[in-house]
Amino acid sequence: MASDAPTVVSLNPCTDAILAEIAPANLLAISHYSHDPRSSSMDLQTARRFPATGGTVEEVLALNPDVVVGSTFMAPATRAAFDDLDIRVEPVGIAASLEDSVAQVRQLADITEARAQGEALVQRMQRAWSDAAGAGEPVQTVLWQPGGIVPGDGALVSRMMEQAGLASHSAARGLQQADYLPLEAMLADPPELLLVAGRERSQQHPAIAAINDMRTEAFDASLLYCGGPTIIRAMERLGEVRAEIATPPASGRGAQ
Repeated sequence: MASDAPTVVSLNPCTDAILAEIAPANLLAISHYSHDPRSSSMDLQTARRFPATGGTVEEVLALNPDVVVGSTFMAPATRAAFDDLDIRVEPVGIAASLEDSVAQVRQLADITEARAQGEALVQRMQRAWSDAAGAGEPVQTVLWQPGGIVPGDGALVSRMMEQAGLASHSAARGLQQADYLPLEAMLADPPELLLVAGRERSQQHPAIAAINDMRTEAFDASLLYCGGPTIIRAMERLGEVRAEIATPPASGRGAQ
């Protein structure tokens, strides 16, 4: 990467992770979300190598970046302030597919003049996606997220599950993005596989372990929302679970 490549401040936890991998030398700061284990999609040790901001114009201005990378939901007043200060803003949307995420990586690689590093990440993402492809009959699966909610058909994690051969049990029963799945409903109509990504009391209920025909596995909440390098880790985990699905669950087994 050229030494005079543009410097960047990232205000989005998903772009934080991509930029930390492909252009760390030009990343002046990341969002405060990536320093918080509840919202980070990055390894915390890696994230804490970079300063974090709360996303205020004053904090960003003090760093004097060439480019600010933010979400497409940036407040209009904040965007206008950056425009007035002649600071370039690059909005990045929510990835809903592998193709969306590949486009995002290439967008950020173009901005930071890190195209070779971006393509290397793209190849790893595509390989992980391909390697995790599930064969055989899809496994009826519920992904129980923090707050007891489930993902919808349009979520990236739902696409990843589908690629790994895990069919959405909740979507088949009419639940949509961020719909709440109560414990009672899950117990009354259990899936073949329950992926638990939350720590709510209901998600740890002993009745879950008593369902003999349901396998229960933990799924790291940091894998739920972002593309980029998160796809690699998520597909590896989903592929691992899918590959082991023929193994009967041990008696009383629950999410770790």
